[in-house]
Amino acid sequence: MQNIFSQIKGDRAIWAIVTLLAIFSFLPVYSAASNLAYVGGTGNTFSFFVKHFMHLSLGFAIMYAVHKIPYRYFKGLSMVLIPVVLVLLLITILQGSTNSQGTNTSRWIQIPIVNMSFQTSTFAAVVLMVYVARYLSKIREKSVSFKDTILPLWGPVFFVLILILPANFSTTAIIFTMVMMLAFIGGYPIKYLAVIIGSGLLALVLFILVAKAFPDAMPNRVDTWMSRIENFANGEDTEADYQIEKAKIAIATGIKPLGPGKSVQKNFLPQSSSDFIFAIIIEEYGLFGGIFLLIMYSWLLFRIVVVSQKADTTFGMLLVLGVGLPIVFQALINMAVAVELFPVTGQTLPLISSGGTSIWMTCMAIGIILSVSAKRQEIKENEVLEGDNPLDILSETI
Repeated sequence: MQNIFSQIKGDRAIWAIVTLLAIFSFLPVYSAASNLAYVGGTGNTFSFFVKHFMHLSLGFAIMYAVHKIPYRYFKGLSMVLIPVVLVLLLITILQGSTNSQGTNTSRWIQIPIVNMSFQTSTFAAVVLMVYVARYLSKIREKSVSFKDTILPLWGPVFFVLILILPANFSTTAIIFTMVMMLAFIGGYPIKYLAVIIGSGLLALVLFILVAKAFPDAMPNRVDTWMSRIENFANGEDTEADYQIEKAKIAIATGIKPLGPGKSVQKNFLPQSSSDFIFAIIIEEYGLFGGIFLLIMYSWLLFRIVVVSQKADTTFGMLLVLGVGLPIVFQALINMAVAVELFPVTGQTLPLISSGGTSIWMTCMAIGIILSVSAKRQEIKENEVLEGDNPLDILSETI
């Protein structure tokens, strides 16, 4: 056992947070999956438990493997993977918007042989943030014009977002927001950022106008976004608010928690094990469950900031913030949707919700953060070996 722990590098607090969230996720997912098991499945809930276990096991394997890679290699990998991401997104969008059962498939591709689905936009988000961090660190100490950055920086951002937008507006909006935030932190001129934000809004308006003019090209997608925003804004209860109303009932019930596995609303919430699992957690575990998750994600945010500030290079700092902040941001959005502080977005709760791609990409992002942290740890260990005062080193690492 001691030998196993000796192979784990990086921030131990982050390892602990991820492990606690993963362990906590099993009971809510097992409980909420009964809806999927009995309504659309064979009635075997244990299979969903096993599936979630396999997703998390592979996720931790990815996290371990990635954290062993020296983070400087991610610079080159991002350059190589951007074209791969564009091809995957193009394949995803060209395969059509619905399958034979009428389910939207324009967000996933099927992996041959293993017969598993993979959400390409989630993978694209991580790769794009690494790429943006690489470019921003490259120009950090240089004076560049807006024209110089259009193709190398904003070109890939634009193509990735435009390929995700038709099928997934919420993911597009989150990625765009995170890129803008990272660019601001990275010292990109604010006047140029204003131009990019304005251009992005203009592109969105043009896209909506085109989609309205040619509705057969993207059936129902723009109408779905508009209806969700309108329903959220007017506050009226309509048939389209079915999911959010059931989530609110579950949260209200959490005043007197029903206990693990005893949720009632899981039988009525179509996405009870993924998009609305926070509501099920509150219903079963009450205020304790909600506060626990808020503390865990807040602690994760704190450790991400600490690791970024202790990174030995500008690229390391931006890399940690680029892949780390979206995890916490997505968690806050998921919880805000459940309590109707935000329109329905379809975003999962990181490391808690069921779903393979979300878990794997979150673990990959955390592995990158741990890689940066491991490098800092290695530098400190070398300083100790070279004769620095161990007490000074310890005081800096706390």
